Order: sequence, then structure tokens, then C-alpha cells
Amino acid sequence: MDSHRYRRSARSSTRAKINNLDALLADLTCGNDALAETAMHKLVAFGTEAVSALRELANSPDSDVRWWAISTLAQIDDADVDWFLAALDDESVEVQQAVVLGLTARPYPKAAPALLDFLQHSDSMLRSLAMNALVALGTDATLALLGFLESHTAQDAARLSAVRAIASIADKRAIPVLMAALEEDSALIRHWAEEGLEKLGLDMVYMKLD
Repeated sequence: MDSHRYRRSARSSTRAKINNLDALLADLTCGNDALAETAMHKLVAFGTEAVSALRELANSPDSDVRWWAISTLAQIDDADVDWFLAALDDESVEVQQAVVLGLTARPYPKAAPALLDFLQHSDSMLRSLAMNALVALGTDATLALLGFLESHTAQDAARLSAVRAIASIADKRAIPVLMAALEEDSALIRHWAEEGLEKLGLDMVYMKLD
């Protein structure tokens, strides 16, 4: 009898959990931002149990649904980060922003090439988020950033973002590039080159060179 009671209780608990998950997924996609945000935090607490359903929602034809699903997935520690690389190709800029924000919280070296591409995107918010994600990668992004700066010589927003990122990372391998950037025409690029060199303790060196 006790064993029967235990099994019945376990089944009831499982059904309640499934129903609760379904209710939260419904709130996440209901179109009410307040309800969706509350549901997102609760779904994160579900962890891996919510991942499968959220990934299905992330393939929705509705970009708002995809945004909420990906924003939630980005906060679940056990979610497959490789999956986020494919989501970077989403047709919605807002969804791409959500993916990049997730990659900032959970740095992933394989994402570096795509993040560098986003430095050239027309959307300024996406460019800024991509730069932050590269900084979050730290020295894992250094070689990719140096390669980008070598090939992308136009003094535009993309080059500025790359210099800012490499300056913020403060990797000694970037010293020659930062020193050379002190001679560029862009005042902002020169400023961030100086910031990077100062972080590396080389501010007195370039002052003497002047």
C-alpha cells in the first residue's frame, strides 16, 4: 500500500511539474512583457527540463517568441552553447542581439568569427553587444581581433570597436598594434589605443616616444 501511494504521489508530482512548465511557456509567449519576464525567470530555474521546449519555441516563425525563448535559454547553464552559433544567423536583429548577449554571459571561443562579422553590422546595438562579447572572451579573442585589424584597415566603426575590444582585453600580444594605432587619423581610435597601452603599463613608454 505504501509503495502504491508513493508511485501515485510521484506521478502526481510529475504531472504538476509538466503542467506548471506548460503554463510558464504559455506566459512566455502570450505577448504580455510583464508575464513573459516573470515566466522567463521561473523557466531558468527549471534548468535542463525546460531546454527542449524552449528550443522548439526558438524555431517559431514569430520573432518575438524566438527572442523570449533564446533570452531564456541564454540564462540556463546547461544549454548547449553550440546551438547558439546557429541562432546567430537569425533573420531578426533583435534575436541576434539576444544571442550575442547570451554569449557575453557565457563566453564561447568558437563564436569569435561571427562576433567579428557583427562589428561591421549596420545595427549599432548589435555592434556594441558583439564588442562586449569579444571582450568577455578575453585573450581567447586576441588572435582573431588582431587578424581582423590587419585585414580591416578602414577607420570606421568596425575598426574602432575592434581596437576598443583589444584595448579592453589588455593582452601583451596586442602591443605592436596598439602602438601603431597611436598614429591613425581617428581621434577615437588613438584614444582607445592609449587606454589599452595604459592598461598594459606602457603609457610612459609612448609618452617618451612622443
